[in-house]
Amino acid sequence: MTAKLAASELSYAEIAAKGPKQTPEEAAAPLPPQIEVDESTSTSSLIDVDTPSVHTVPSDFQEQDIQTETQATRAEQEEEQAAKEEAERIKAKARAEADLAKKKTKSKAKKADNWLTKQFASLSDGTTGALAAVNLFAVVGLSGWLGYRAWGLYDRRQLTWQHAGRGAGILAAVAVFESVFSGYLAKRKKAKDQ
Repeated sequence: MTAKLAASELSYAEIAAKGPKQTPEEAAAPLPPQIEVDESTSTSSLIDVDTPSVHTVPSDFQEQDIQTETQATRAEQEEEQAAKEEAERIKAKARAEADLAKKKTKSKAKKADNWLTKQFASLSDGTTGALAAVNLFAVVGLSGWLGYRAWGLYDRRQLTWQHAGRGAGILAAVAVFESVFSGYLAKRKKAKDQ
């Protein structure tokens, strides 16, 4: 314990002095990186100082609409900006037309929904109960008939995934119809209760 305590009180230099000595190669600083000289650098991008620095312009220079490259660039940017604004305006118009078409479609769907709800609401309780019973027997009968057909195909080893898919598709269509039908019956009950 005292050896550890004594070692922790020593400085780094004292501990390094007690260790093995470094060779001169180890003690020397690393060499700095060297710059590679490549004589094949291209001078084609350098400015030729022998060309005249005065440029001539055509005689109709003052009458030209665009006289400098900056003006030409600005004109191009303004044209691009105008094209972008026109595209945005067209997009906004198309979006507005699409929204209007959606609203019209929703309005027509709501009218049809209200008409069906009104038709179901006009049914008496006895008619509604009979309609629900016929609906139940139709679903049970269809399911039983599909199951009987599937069992017959299975028994003859002719049941395939195609047959099973058709049966599942028929059941899915019936389920969607049932969902809509029961929804209208529920709306009828709500309308009658109010």
